[in-house]
Amino acid sequence: MLVIAKSTDKELARQVSYLKAENQILRSRLPKRLSLTQREKNRLVRFARNLGSALNELATIVHPSTIRRWIREDSGKKKHQTKKGRPRTAADIEKLILKLAKDTGWGYTRILGELKKLGIESVTRNTVKNILKRNGYETGPERGPGTWDEFLKRHASTMWQCDFFSKKIVSKTGLRDVFVLVFLHIETRRVFITPATYKPDQEWMVEQAEDFIRHTESEKLPCKILMHDNDGKYSQPFLDAFTSRKIETRRTAIRSPNTVAFVERFVQTIKQECLDHFIVFGEKHMSLLCSEFRDHYNLERPHQGLDNGLPTQVETKKSEKQQRYTEPIRLSDIHCKERLGGFLKSYSRKAA
Repeated sequence: MLVIAKSTDKELARQVSYLKAENQILRSRLPKRLSLTQREKNRLVRFARNLGSALNELATIVHPSTIRRWIREDSGKKKHQTKKGRPRTAADIEKLILKLAKDTGWGYTRILGELKKLGIESVTRNTVKNILKRNGYETGPERGPGTWDEFLKRHASTMWQCDFFSKKIVSKTGLRDVFVLVFLHIETRRVFITPATYKPDQEWMVEQAEDFIRHTESEKLPCKILMHDNDGKYSQPFLDAFTSRKIETRRTAIRSPNTVAFVERFVQTIKQECLDHFIVFGEKHMSLLCSEFRDHYNLERPHQGLDNGLPTQVETKKSEKQQRYTEPIRLSDIHCKERLGGFLKSYSRKAA
């Protein structure tokens, strides 16, 4: 080793060449396959770690790729052995943190306080923060107004939406447009439909507003917020009829029909499932069609948005489950109720 330490670069090159030649002679006297002990492997790894590409020329006992694999394995063991820090948070605690974030929109400090209240002391502020960040949640509380869906869910029990629709009907003077105003309760999907009119003037609008308010009081369906679009028929006297009863009216933004999507969808439904199939003769005929479909919609037609329940079931049976039948069904047990000459049908079991 002293000879190598004092050598110049040229002398080192000659010495390495000699050692390689000597190693080849000795290797030729050995079996083709050598079994190395773990200690011998560790020694080779220690000296080979920083040789780089030169290992391809120097390795003879084993293949260079084998030594490189030993180096990777040795590095992995050392990394695992030297890893320090807090143990990973239990999976059930992490799920609880994510549930609190999803359900409430709280920040990590508020969530940490809730965990401590539940007796969970094993997590720190940074742990909660990192879990939220890793799963795509905001670490701070949601201080803004929230999303439109959250607003609807929060006010669904006291919010109504209203909208106009029209249809060309046959009158004594020819084809004319007749108008109908619809109010829809968000939570139950129940609708209130006004009589049809050729002229929805200010006086008529105020009268319908008062009728609608009396309807909500008699049906015990509170109205605190009324959403409507930018139609010019919603005059100030019409809006004043609601504000005098402490009902807030909210006008939607321009070209944003999605903000009154529930009542817009009802208008599409009544047209597709009823009105488009009839030639309407006069206001009274239009009012009859609308009132029959209203009763069908409120009392008999299942709604996907209500898990295929009925609007009346939402308000009267919130805590009850729909009756289940286990016995075989017979066609003779089924009753079909028809409206509008059999055009609208609904089915129910006959009473025992």
